[in-house]
Amino acid sequence: MAAAETMKKTAEQFSTASNQAFKDGVEKSLVALSEANTHSKKNLEAVVASVTAATKGAEALGAETFAYSKKAAEDQVAAMKSLAAAKSMQEAMELQTTWAKSAMEAYIAQMSKASEIVSASIKDSMKPLNERASAAVEKFQAAR
Repeated sequence: MAAAETMKKTAEQFSTASNQAFKDGVEKSLVALSEANTHSKKNLEAVVASVTAATKGAEALGAETFAYSKKAAEDQVAAMKSLAAAKSMQEAMELQTTWAKSAMEAYIAQMSKASEIVSASIKDSMKPLNERASAAVEKFQAAR
């Protein structure tokens, strides 16, 4: 009888311990799943923010380029009208030289503006992704 009682008690302890281990495992899995879900949600939000920033940058670049193109075309028409009204070859050459110089300066200024817009757009669009990468590194380091 004592052996049967010991066997019964051991089986009950084993059953209780295995049930508790299963319950702990399920709880840990649910916590890990919740954390992974939160992490994925934040990653998706970072991607959306990044794409939004890149889109704004592309829109700004497009608007700036359109405005420059419009002004350059207007300046070119005005220069051609001035050239057509020139009274001498000397005057025509001076007008042409002046226009070419101003057109080149405007082009260089436009390229500088475009470069600044692209640089700012890249910086703004990478910021949310860099923040998520930093968060992931911190999480992995904390887990060590």
